[in-house]
Amino acid sequence: SGQQLTEVVGMEAEVTQKVPEVLCEAAGQEDAAGTDQASFADGESTSAQSATVSNGEESEEGKEMVEVKIIWNKNKYDLKIPLDGTGAKLKEKIHTLTGLPPAMQKVMYKGLLPEDKTLREIKVTNGAKIMVVGSTINDVLAVNTPKEVIQQEVKAEENKKEPLCRQKQHRKVLDKGKPEDVMPSVKGAKERLPTVPLSGMYNKSGGKVRLTFKLEQDQLWIGTKERTEKIPMGSIKNVVTEPIEGHEDYHMMAFQLGPTEASQYWVYWVPAQFVDAIKDTVLGKWQYF
Repeated sequence: SGQQLTEVVGMEAEVTQKVPEVLCEAAGQEDAAGTDQASFADGESTSAQSATVSNGEESEEGKEMVEVKIIWNKNKYDLKIPLDGTGAKLKEKIHTLTGLPPAMQKVMYKGLLPEDKTLREIKVTNGAKIMVVGSTINDVLAVNTPKEVIQQEVKAEENKKEPLCRQKQHRKVLDKGKPEDVMPSVKGAKERLPTVPLSGMYNKSGGKVRLTFKLEQDQLWIGTKERTEKIPMGSIKNVVTEPIEGHEDYHMMAFQLGPTEASQYWVYWVPAQFVDAIKDTVLGKWQYF
């Protein structure tokens, strides 16, 4: 039996590319066998296990996978990811593929993809197209820093002025009263944007206007009877809002489309519950989604 044990250990030593001479007592042989078995389990011996380790997919072994197509900046990437992985995990994978940090990603699949839910929960299927919108560090430095400065300047200027709704330019619109098809409001509530356009509002000329938030295109569509303006959200420098006196469940709101206040596009009778969601969506904070 001692000879058989020596042969077995010798075979294991040969498989794991260790010195083939085993000259030790039975206890030492058991230790060596245990060491060799641990090495074998670590994937140093079989090609299948080596492939698993080298690909870094060890934690995904045996999990149900889903194949998706990531679309970012006109580039397409094929990705295989566990179906029970979260949106946050998907962002990490996208970071590896694109170099785009998770904090700068807006990931869309049937709306904004939640970080805390699994791909199974939001019903991601094989072949699904997942849109990614985001800017590189250089883009952020070039665009967002000036935007922050503009927002601070606008806020400081607002504090010096009388309430917006008392100014003559706004009174002529507000004095018309609520539009007959104004959307219901909920004072003190914060709701995510509805899936339908926000309608039943006036613009500065007193005409009807509707707002459509096209998340997949990263655009805000401002629609009137005459035309629809398609505005990249990244070009909107600031959003100014103020409750309408006597009707605090509705706001007046301006989208600043250029460097000065002269470029503000005003919208009146915006339901209060959507104000924060609109600002966060346009300015890229996304905290209500």
